[in-house]
Amino acid sequence: MSFPAPGIEDLAAILALFVISVGLLQNLIYLVQLALAAAALIERPPTASSSLLWRRYADAAPPIALLAPAYNEAMTIAESIRSLLSLQYPSFEVIVINDGSSDRTLQVLIDAFELRPIRRHYELAISHRPIRGVYGAAHQPRLIVVDKENGGKADALNAGINVSRAPIFCSMDADSLLEPDALLRAVRPFVEDPERTVAVGGTVRVANGCRIAHGRVLDVRPPRNLLALLQTVEYLRAFLMARLAWSRINALTIISGAFGLFRRARVIEAGGYTHGTVGEDMELVVKLHRLMRDKRLPYRIAFVPEPVCWTEVPEDLRVLGRQRARWHRGALETFERHWDVLIKPRYGRVAVVGFGYILLVDVLGPIVEVLGYVLIPMFWMSGVLAVEYMLAFVAVSFTFGVVISVGALALEESELRRFPRARDLVLLTFVAVLENFGYRQLNNLWRLRGIWQYLRRSQSWGTMTRKGFATPAPAPARVPVIGERAP
Repeated sequence: MSFPAPGIEDLAAILALFVISVGLLQNLIYLVQLALAAAALIERPPTASSSLLWRRYADAAPPIALLAPAYNEAMTIAESIRSLLSLQYPSFEVIVINDGSSDRTLQVLIDAFELRPIRRHYELAISHRPIRGVYGAAHQPRLIVVDKENGGKADALNAGINVSRAPIFCSMDADSLLEPDALLRAVRPFVEDPERTVAVGGTVRVANGCRIAHGRVLDVRPPRNLLALLQTVEYLRAFLMARLAWSRINALTIISGAFGLFRRARVIEAGGYTHGTVGEDMELVVKLHRLMRDKRLPYRIAFVPEPVCWTEVPEDLRVLGRQRARWHRGALETFERHWDVLIKPRYGRVAVVGFGYILLVDVLGPIVEVLGYVLIPMFWMSGVLAVEYMLAFVAVSFTFGVVISVGALALEESELRRFPRARDLVLLTFVAVLENFGYRQLNNLWRLRGIWQYLRRSQSWGTMTRKGFATPAPAPARVPVIGERAP
């Protein structure tokens, strides 16, 4: 018995069903994330008072080493480090790792903090490029500066881990800003569950548009640049919704390299940060999952939504495209290194939820979505695909996206209330709708570029231009001229 070969209409319908099914599954996962995040915030709302946090955690808070890798950060490094040194935490040190900068980063630090070479014993527990010198300041004992040969961010962090002595280290970017009580808030899982907690992530927020002085965000405002506005909503959704949700079921596979706390001994046991990858933050978290599950030890990798790290996001399409392609390449590299997690029962929900999510959203997602955007409208306009398929695709691609973006923004406002002005919330709600019509599709094209770079084994980071957070110097006092407009 023979069957007739499928016609073009049948093939178009099959493709449309596949694209719609993948999109529907992705959106259902996003809705589950939104529900889990809401449940987590309702069950444990953020503590508003910093003084209450101090009374609750100060005596039991473990020492923390803040590791700040720096490469060509001369413009902002001094102010950023002053901000870190003024954090509200009982016991911490700041370790700046100058990763072979070609500008005056090291000299700026030496001049600003009156650094001198010091002798500091450290063990080579993790491999990294040679350290050329260690510097300290007599009047600022919390500050250590490590000067080393260039080896990349992962290599610099490994050097910082070796030099550090605290049981917990905080990985961050030298050009990011931490809120004064960020460490007190982020350390909570280590205090409440010290035996099991191995890593904690915090929220990263967009600083563009905010009023900043002396390393502090004084007034939270939405960016004026449209591209930065779109990223503001994107960051809200990624951190508040996705990471809080997977943290609740202990399936979190990424802690942002801009702000994360780790138990030093476990990271060393896992081999530290991996060289030769641009997704070192995600790869380390997966290595910790594997370590703890291979040893069959109870553990927890958590996300706490209220400790905030502020970062500057790109306001240029070319720079943003390079960043997103690199991020996607890092996710694919991690998936390749650890793909066997998917097929080994001992990895449990990390395999099913964590790696299943990476497979669906990062590996298949961009390809399937772009195919849908190109082929489904083309098939419909040529008459080989019924209008019902086209309507279903539009609903999955746009309607669900709007609901999820607005839902994440509503959750943020109801529980964290970071944007005090009503007009700012109205603007962000409009942007939450707008991002589904153009920006999301552009993001998929950047992710496709990341796939192409991954297949070519590219290790390029690309140039990331930033304006920086330096406080402008006050203008010298002068006598105003009659008729002159005030500044």
